[in-house]
Amino acid sequence: MENNINDQLQRSDYDVRQDQQLKGLLSAQEDVWRVFRIMAEFVEGYSMMSRQKNLVSVFGSARLKPGHPYYQLAVQVSKELVKHGFNVLTGGGPGIMEAANKGAQEQKGASVGVAIELPLEECSNKFIDKGRLKTFRHFFVRKVMFLKYAHGFVVMPGGFGTLDELFEAITLVQTKKTDPFPIVLIGSDYWKGLVDWIKTVVMNEKVISPDDLDLFHVTDDPVEAATIIADFYKKHVMRTNF
Repeated sequence: MENNINDQLQRSDYDVRQDQQLKGLLSAQEDVWRVFRIMAEFVEGYSMMSRQKNLVSVFGSARLKPGHPYYQLAVQVSKELVKHGFNVLTGGGPGIMEAANKGAQEQKGASVGVAIELPLEECSNKFIDKGRLKTFRHFFVRKVMFLKYAHGFVVMPGGFGTLDELFEAITLVQTKKTDPFPIVLIGSDYWKGLVDWIKTVVMNEKVISPDDLDLFHVTDDPVEAATIIADFYKKHVMRTNF
């Protein structure tokens, strides 16, 4: 009797180990397929984005509606960018992104969008040119498209996503992981608290260098914002990052 019980326990342990190994293999297989899906997103994104020229990314909140002063400001800054020969790239969604795409179209410039699949948000706006929209599943793939193909960043008021994109860009330029490119914040009242904190608390702790404050500009004037970017490329070659 005792031997039978031991045999059953051993078989039970063996079955458990087999189940664990099988689950491990299935998990690894799923990770491999996930890598291929991510690769496919990169290939599709590169395929579309490599055909775009002279792009400047405009970032900002998806929650600011038509009629809001910042919405109108985003329309105007895109028009000014097009006047200088640039085209506009956005996250493709509503709010500031919609405004920037709208301004680009109204000024007859190319209007490009790289949207993201989100459960509670409209995927893309109606002011993106036909054939110039790509929707991504992964935030990090989409972010590469912004950073690789944009030759400047215009950062309008926004939330966590906008801050993420802003600091990603500053970090890459600061660490020289990409060629320098102009980064312009529009809305001095909105950005004042953050900029003051950087200039005081962050600087006083010596966790950034004084020169790092030159990595971005702040203005309220859409004409000045576009001029800053245009003037930068009078002295630098416009080329794809990375």
